[in-house]
Amino acid sequence: MTTAEQAIKHLVVGEENSGDRLDVFVSEELEISRSHAQKLIKEGFVSVNNLVFTKVSKTVKTGQDATVLLPQPKPVEIIPQDIPLDIVYEDEYLAIVNKQQGLTVHPAGESFTNTLVNALLFKIKNLSSINGDVRRGIVHRLDKSGLMVVAKNDFAHVNLSSQIEKKECRRIYFALVEGVLKTDSGTINKPIARSKSDRKKMAVDTNGKKATTLYEVINRYTDNTLVQFELKTGRTHQIRVHSSFLGHPIVGDKAYGFKKQKFNLQGQLLHSKIIEFTHPYSKEIMRFESPLPDYFLKVLSSIQS
Repeated sequence: MTTAEQAIKHLVVGEENSGDRLDVFVSEELEISRSHAQKLIKEGFVSVNNLVFTKVSKTVKTGQDATVLLPQPKPVEIIPQDIPLDIVYEDEYLAIVNKQQGLTVHPAGESFTNTLVNALLFKIKNLSSINGDVRRGIVHRLDKSGLMVVAKNDFAHVNLSSQIEKKECRRIYFALVEGVLKTDSGTINKPIARSKSDRKKMAVDTNGKKATTLYEVINRYTDNTLVQFELKTGRTHQIRVHSSFLGHPIVGDKAYGFKKQKFNLQGQLLHSKIIEFTHPYSKEIMRFESPLPDYFLKVLSSIQS
């Protein structure tokens, strides 16, 4: 394989990954499957401190440099699909989408249909290309329901991404949590890393990456609390991990909360309700707010009565 057919990725082992198996480290850092990482290692495409290792179980240590040679992905055609989409705002540079629960953001693995990107390609003529064809226009992740910003060109994409990185973009979520919070508001400053006991999950870890979440009680019920969370950083599963750390996991969250749930839900009651940022071109402050979805309101109604 020639270098023209490869992408070179340079990775540095942080404290939170020290002691990890090489295949685990590579899969997590590159967001690829563990089997894919193992294949790359066995075929000699992964080196640590300039030494090639083909043993997938080799452990890595803090400060080590890993280099991964990735074959360039084959071109994939993402088909536009007429999927219902709530576009709450649109101009020639960006759009704001109120994403419904259950709609995957972008194609992954071998599934290239029925995602937000497929819907965007049908509804919107131009989308930014910075993240490749499978993530056209996608500036940030959103696993659940609520507001997302979509970029229509690369300049807007870079600008919006920078605002998120610099904490200049406000992202506010509403969640229903288990139990009754005693304090009206607070700040959770707890670093987050990959869980040592379950690699599919995240956890509060002193060696993890900085994570800050603000919270404020909106309403208290007999056994639950409606809470507003504001992200100051954007770690994977941040609100879910931090609310669980408080001892008040999100209702419907079987991964970080109660295994037995009182309500028949398809996922946790977590909704991206407010997003505020500076328009990349006009420099106007843009603020959008979405109502809580029906499945969320239904649970609130049941606990109120």
